[in-house]
Amino acid sequence: MLAITVETEDGQRHVRIAAQELAGLVRRIGAEDDKFLVVQRIPDLPDVFIQVWHQAGAVYTLEYRDGAPDRHFEVMLDGPEPVIAAMTGWARADRGWNSGLDWVPVDLGPAPDPVPPLDLDEGEREQLEKRVREVLVGGYVTRAQLSEIAQDYLVSGDYRPVSPEQARQLADRMWLERVEEQAAWEGETDPERLTRAFTALETAGVTAREDFTCCRSCGQAEIGGVGPSDARGFVYFHSQCTDAAAGGHGLALLYGGFDGSPETTATIGREVVAALEESGLSVEWNGDPRQAITITPLDWRRRLVG
Repeated sequence: MLAITVETEDGQRHVRIAAQELAGLVRRIGAEDDKFLVVQRIPDLPDVFIQVWHQAGAVYTLEYRDGAPDRHFEVMLDGPEPVIAAMTGWARADRGWNSGLDWVPVDLGPAPDPVPPLDLDEGEREQLEKRVREVLVGGYVTRAQLSEIAQDYLVSGDYRPVSPEQARQLADRMWLERVEEQAAWEGETDPERLTRAFTALETAGVTAREDFTCCRSCGQAEIGGVGPSDARGFVYFHSQCTDAAAGGHGLALLYGGFDGSPETTATIGREVVAALEESGLSVEWNGDPRQAITITPLDWRRRLVG
């Protein structure tokens, strides 16, 4: 799999796809509402991307940016194959991936005005950075979502102390700090073991979702609509559970059978426990279908995607 995310014009997001899938997406674009792809690395890095635009009957416009505005280039290509070769090479970070093409700099216009510093008192700044850090450690947020959180967190009525530009700057700074932290992690982490267990449960007919909705009420109302129609049951945890896990308090899992019976719920619970233990996680559950399954102890180090 390529360590990339691919976003399409219709808002679909493809994470860690194979080279063949990327090629298929490039060959597909051209129709109305399906004219471009934006590809970012995992983890996402500010102002680092490659993208392509194509309308049926026209050439392909391929662009990439590597940080600063003067590192933004484009090339026009007649067909999808050279686009596929360049995007795949970029995704693999191949040496010389961009050679052999007539790249020209993209004129982005005048440089934007400098972003003014945040006008916050010490308490507000600490409160804001604490929340941004909590969400980062949770690990499910994108850079764009993190920026929205930073902008909105201190809003009260007409008081909006953080502008979109200031929020983006703060979010990017703290995002890069977390990326640097995770670069030192080695081997499989507990959240990756959890994902492996959830993937196995999905294959076995149990709808499994991570960081699903904001709370239990929303989760219970929505879980039946996100999996296959023949799923026997479900397991998930919501964002408040994520916050608790990121804070070192273990992770509570909610589960059940879609027929609503205690017997099916208990069966699903046993399957969930077995999958978690098979992946190497420690589980606390007394077998009571009315009780949540808790993963503890848990070292919550979830690698960012973006």
